[in-house]
Formats: sequence, C-alpha cells, structure tokens
Amino acid sequence: MCGILGILGPEPVAPYILNGLVAIQHRGQDAAGIATFSSRLHLRKKFGLVRDAFKDEDVAELPGTLGIGHVRYPTVGLGDVADAQPMFVNCPYGIAMAHNGNVTNFSALSRELAAHEHRQINSSCDVEVILNVFADGLERAKVLPLPQACAEAARAVYARVKGSYSVVAAVHERGLVALRDPFGIKPIVYGRRNGLHVVASESCVLDAIGAEVVRDLRPGEVFVVDLDGNVTSKQVAPPNHHPCVFEYIYFARPDSLLDDVSVYKTRMRLGKHLAELVRERGLEPDVVIPVPDSARPAAQAVAEELGVKLREGLLKNRYIGRTFIMPSQAERRRSVRHKYSPLRLEIEGKKVLVVDDSIVRGTTLKGLIQMVRDAGAKEVYVASSCPPIRHPCVYGIDMSVRGEFIADGRDEREIEKLVNADALVYATIPGMLQAASVGNPGIRHFCKACMDGHYPTGDVTEETLREIESERLKSHGQIEAAAPAKRH
Repeated sequence: MCGILGILGPEPVAPYILNGLVAIQHRGQDAAGIATFSSRLHLRKKFGLVRDAFKDEDVAELPGTLGIGHVRYPTVGLGDVADAQPMFVNCPYGIAMAHNGNVTNFSALSRELAAHEHRQINSSCDVEVILNVFADGLERAKVLPLPQACAEAARAVYARVKGSYSVVAAVHERGLVALRDPFGIKPIVYGRRNGLHVVASESCVLDAIGAEVVRDLRPGEVFVVDLDGNVTSKQVAPPNHHPCVFEYIYFARPDSLLDDVSVYKTRMRLGKHLAELVRERGLEPDVVIPVPDSARPAAQAVAEELGVKLREGLLKNRYIGRTFIMPSQAERRRSVRHKYSPLRLEIEGKKVLVVDDSIVRGTTLKGLIQMVRDAGAKEVYVASSCPPIRHPCVYGIDMSVRGEFIADGRDEREIEKLVNADALVYATIPGMLQAASVGNPGIRHFCKACMDGHYPTGDVTEETLREIESERLKSHGQIEAAAPAKRH
C-alpha cells in the first residue's frame, strides 16, 4: 500500500505535492519521490520520510506546474532507490508515473513487453510495467486528441495489467492523467482549488492543501486534465467495484472519505459491532483501552456502548513508524516496546479490554498484552475490528506469505492462548461489511480476500500465490534469491 498524488495548476506545484505527501505519510515510510515538468523533467527520489527526504533546496529544484508524488510502502522488503517512484519514460512526449497497488502478472508482462514491444523493464517496481504498457498505447494513438489517446492507452492497460492499481501520470506538455483498475480496489479521489487540479490516494490530501473534494474516480475510468484545465473522463472498462475493506479498518486516515464513506464513522460502527460481541461473550471489563492510533474510534464506540470508561492506557511514541508496514518481522518485534508504553495508573488491578484494529501476525498484540499484564492488569481481553486474517493479500498489502498469519488454521480460543489473552473477540465478516457499507449503499462488494480467500479479480491461481510468496521470501533473504523481487 502506497500513497500517490498528482497536481496540475497555474503555479509551481512542488510545494503542494510536498504538503500532500506529508498528509499521506502513513501510507508509506520507506521512500518518497516527486517528479515535475517545466521545459523538461525534474525528478527526486530518496529513502526515508518525506520531511527527511526533501529539503527546501530540493523543492526549489522541482519547478513546473505539472507534477506527481509518491510515498512507498514495500510489500516485499527494502529495495534500491531506483525502485522508488515516480518512474519515467521519454517516449512518447515524456511520461512520469506513480501507482498504488500490486501487479500480479508482473513477471509475465515484463517478458511480454521485452519480446513484443521491445521495451526493457529495468527495475523491480510494478509501476514500470504499467508505465510501459500505457506509453506503448499512447504512442500508437498519439495522432488522436489527448483524451482519446489516453483512453486507448488505458484500454491497453486494463486489458493487459492484472491485479490492483490506482495510477497518476504526468505527460509532458500534455497534462495530468489518472487511472483506476476495473475493480477499484485501491482508492483515488479528485479535487480542485483555485485552478489547481488534484488527484490523490485519500481526501485528507485535498484537505491539507485546501482543495475541495469533487469525486472519487470510478473503477475502469481514465481521467484527463489538459494544460488548459479542461477535464475529461471516459469509462474504458466495465466497473466491478470491490474497494479494499482493510483501508477503512487500518490504512486510511480517519479524516478521509473513501468512495464517499467516512473512515472515522466506519470505525465507530465497527466499535458498536464489537460491543455487541463483547456482551454476547459475557465479558465485563473495567476499562477500554485502544491500541493507538487507528483503533481509537472503535474503542470509543465500544466504551460508549458498554458504559465503561475509555482510557489511554497505552502511550505511543510518535517517532516510531507503523509497525505493520515495517519490512521485517524482526523490526516489528523490536519496535513494539519502543513504540508503546503502558500507563499503570489506568491498568493496575483492572479487567482491561484492549481494542485493536486488526491482528495479522500477532507479533505486536502478544507484546502489548504482556505489557498490560506487567502493568498489573487483573485480566486482559482483546477485541479486533477486523475478522480473522487467514489468506495472502496479492493486491499490495504486506501479508503475502501463507502460514504467517496467526489465525491460519486456528480458531479464536487457540489464538487466545497464543497471545496470552483471557478472552479474544473478532468482528464478524457480516458485521464488518455492514459497518463499511452504511456510508455508501452503492458499494455492493468489498475486497476481503485476506479474510475469506475470494480474490475479486478472478485471476489469482495457486501459481500466482507461489510466485508472490517466493518474491517476498527472497527479498527478506529467507530463500536464495534467483531474481529481483517486486517492490512497490
């Protein structure tokens, strides 16, 4: 899961892109990149957080009124800075591109591009294949006006590129282009401000730069803003909307709207659902404690529904990144005690209900439960806003290896014992879907493949799972690497 941003306007866009990337820093902590066009391409890509990667002098060296930005979250470990986004091809026109998602046929498409289009893929980053398919399509259709040419290029992308992807592209001396795959698994939204046209992963970006939300891009749509500010869009592929439900549970900022659904209100509704399950289990906590930060709205709702005090019993070190998206299990273990510290006054002698957004590997949760016990809790219960995660995600979330999930092959009671909880309550899939769909009844399906194993794109085979799993293991040095792994 990464963060993307594209801006076209009447003034230099680099400062706006920088502010926007800070707003979606939660979507990627590994590397950041910005590309702008003036008379030529200006590109900066560096490891680290946005505030560390870009200084005032970097922004000054990124002139132009058209540009895109990216923050990277690597699903298969750390790569070379050359694998960071945006990426660029100089023909036709000069195109810079960034994406959020995962291309499931990356290897096959790389070979196909080399054999038939004579386009060499020189990195291990998924967006390079999208960029080259788009560029090839745009080259073939360049005699057409820009909107029609981009529609033909998008048609080629949707036909050939499998998986999930939301894309922003800057076409030199032509305009800003955005794509969303036909399943709409990854979010992307459009907004405006005083002549600025902005497309971004989340609406919180628009808030950060003072832009007004206009609408979310539709699955299978191509969206074009030319240099005069004319906006055109075309439905190129039939939509089969399956937005990722994990966005609402964990990834997105609570102040964002995704497909017209409030992330914050969804998490509150999940909390009410959890409270019902806690009652059914017969649990009577003395205090509810959220795992900061994404579990806080759900914990608040749980406490209100149960009539129990909500307290900040786990204090978070703001200078430690999100442990879920750290590139290795060892780093996650080390970071738990660096990231959190218990507040004994709110824990000692009490039956504590810890509310977390999700339980993937169980590494963080087990450490937190032990912290709460060490702080004197009488009993420790756990409630998870997300149902059990049992299947690999092939669409861009760092849970792509079968067998790494604590819920794989285990029921709730077995997991309770493994994490040393006195009781464990998971949200149900129907309850989760109800909480997410209230905000937009037009969304009939969500991607929840990591929970039920049903991959909406319909092209995920056993071979696909083995290949993606192998790539991730190679990148972490767990098996001998025979080829470079994809990194997003």
